[in-house]
Order: sequence, then structure tokens, then C-alpha cells
Amino acid sequence: MKLRQLIPFFDTTALDWAWEARILRWLTFVWIFVGLAIMFSASYPDGDANYNDGLYFVKRQLIAIAIGMIGFNILVHSPLRYLQGIADWVFFVLLAGILITLMPGVGTSVNGGTRWIAVGSFLIQPSELIKPFIILQSARIFGQWERLTWTVRLRWMGIFCVMLFAILLQPNLSTTALCGITLWLIALAAGLPYLYLWGTAGAGLLLATLSISLREYQRRRVMSFLNPWADPSQDGYQLIQSLLAVGSGGIQGSGFGLSQQKLFYLPIQYTDFIFAVFAEEFGLLGSLSLMLMLLVYATMALIVARKARNAIHRLVAIGVMVLMVGQSLINIAVATGALPTTGLPLPFFSYGGSSMISSLVCAALLIRVARESSEAEVVSLSERRSKAPVELNSRRRKQRSVPHL
Repeated sequence: MKLRQLIPFFDTTALDWAWEARILRWLTFVWIFVGLAIMFSASYPDGDANYNDGLYFVKRQLIAIAIGMIGFNILVHSPLRYLQGIADWVFFVLLAGILITLMPGVGTSVNGGTRWIAVGSFLIQPSELIKPFIILQSARIFGQWERLTWTVRLRWMGIFCVMLFAILLQPNLSTTALCGITLWLIALAAGLPYLYLWGTAGAGLLLATLSISLREYQRRRVMSFLNPWADPSQDGYQLIQSLLAVGSGGIQGSGFGLSQQKLFYLPIQYTDFIFAVFAEEFGLLGSLSLMLMLLVYATMALIVARKARNAIHRLVAIGVMVLMVGQSLINIAVATGALPTTGLPLPFFSYGGSSMISSLVCAALLIRVARESSEAEVVSLSERRSKAPVELNSRRRKQRSVPHL
């Protein structure tokens, strides 16, 4: 009996995808499943103490996954040329959302940052949702840079700068840096002149230095990163607790659900520092397994980029790899003390509806590029079956029209 008969609800069109697309699809699902399990473990004590429901955060995360999966399935079955046609409109809507958060009385503040718009009991973070559309728009602009007029080039450079500056004013230095790095690496992959690249890199470093100099809390984060034990009860407390969690995991970890640091020692343990809980419960072996998964994901993205049919598709694949894998590595580096504390979530792990939806859209874009980069995905199975008799009759007519020598 065939697989399609054994599993009626199975997405049979996925059986005809290119092998890169199938691997990326299952990697995404495994990533989500593991992340949801860790988020359940990390958030249960906080949900039980503050909401009398240990599954409070898991339930809300499942809603975000359900919404994200709708978009995911639409995107993996939609040609990229259609997505590129509407990407600029979505980009401008989300940019307007970022600007709205800066208006007094409109944006919602959490932990000192005004980055959210409240919709009922849910918070929408436009700076997270705009990430996949930064990839699409920058791939469109840099992928056909030589064919654009200077008016168009300068217009989009100005739009990108407005976006980065608006995110920085929220304030959100870490997301600004990540979006800027993503734009810069996509431009590098597109082959833009080094003069432009190094000029923008210098301007970005200058802006980051200025932001740290003017904002005391950012300066204190950098100082506590350099020596957290200088102030173990205040600025260095978060990093010290994270390092204790990572170190206490040992080789094999304490076991799923048995983290001690998540019991009101480690702050925001289900968002920015969720990797510390993962490392404590699964140890060095689990951490290396996660790093291996990220390596496989990055390798698959590079393979897809190499096989891409045009420059724009190649840049989309590279952009998704930079965003998903780069953000993951930055989050892990923060939890292990290799980088100063930032507010970047770990994709598919950290609690947050906007981050989950954004990550699913990015994953869908990469899978779609993989599908369009392979000759195996030209039409769906049903379309091929409907076209097969027509093509067969056409070949027979051609054979009858050829005279026998």
C-alpha cells in the first residue's frame, strides 16, 4: 500500500519536492517541536506562579504557531515572483507599524523598550515581523543593482536607513544591528562595490558606538559583560545565573524539566535566555546537537543558494540563512557570555508570537527557493497527471508526422 493511501491527511505534494526542500521542511518542524518542548519546561514555573496556569505561555505560543503555519503553507506553495510583487507593500505597512510605536501613548513598553502594539491581550512587534520582508526587499534591490537608476538606489537606501533608525529609537540596538548586518551581508553576496560596503559598515559602527555612549543601560550592559562578577547582584546577575545554568548541565544535563535555574533564579528564562535552560537540562551533548542542527540548516541554505536560478533567489536564501542561523548564534553567545546581553530571541525556541511568525515566514521563503531551484519541482503531481495524456498525444502526433526513412 502506498504512503498516500496509508496517510490520507499527508501533504502528498511534498513527496514531489526537491530533496533540499524536504530536508529543510522537516528540519523546521523538528526545530519547532524541540523549541516548544523547551519553552514549556522553561515557562511552566512562571506561568503557574503568575497566571495559575503552567501552560499559559505554551497555549499562546501554539496560537502563534497555528497562525504562522497558515502563512508557512501559503508561502511554500506560492511562486516567489508573486511574493516579491507584494513584499514592498507589506514592508511599508510594517515600517509604519514601527514608526507608530514611537508615538507617545500608542506603543506598549516592556522592560524599558517601546517595541509593541497591543491588540487585545496580544502584543505585536513590527520590528520582528518585518525581518523576512527586509530579506525580500534587499534581495530585489541588490540582486538587480546594476540595472537600477541612482534615484531608485538612493530612495531604497534612504528607506532602509529610516527603518534602522526607527528600530534604534524604540530603543532596540540588538535588532537594529541584526537587520543592518543582514542587509550588509546580502549586499556583499550581491557583489556591491567594496567602497559602498565599507562606508556603510563604518557608519553602522559609528551609530552603534554613539547609541551606547548616550544610553546608560546599554553602556552598563557592555561593562557587565566584560566583568559580571563586579556587580553580581545587579548588572551582572542575569549573565551569572545564565552561566551557572549552562555550567551545571555538565555533559548529559540534569534531564528534561529538571532545571533549577529556571525556578526564579534566571530572569526571562523563557525568552532571551532560554538556551541556558536548554543547556542545563540537556548538557553539552544536547548543546552540540543543537549546534549541529544549525550547521546542517546553514549548509542546506548554502546548497539552495548555489543552485538558485537567479540572483534574487540566491540572495533570499543567503538572507534567510544569515537571519535564522546568525540570530541563533548571537542568542547562544549571549547566554554563554561571549557577547553582551541583547534582546534577540532564539528562533523557534523563545516565547513570542511575532518572533515565531517571522521565523516561520523566513523558513517558508527558503523552502520555496529550494523548490524553485530544482527541476524536480516544476508543477504539482496533480498538474503533471492532467498534462501527461496531452503531452503523450502530442508526442504520438509528432512521431506519426515524421516520415520513415
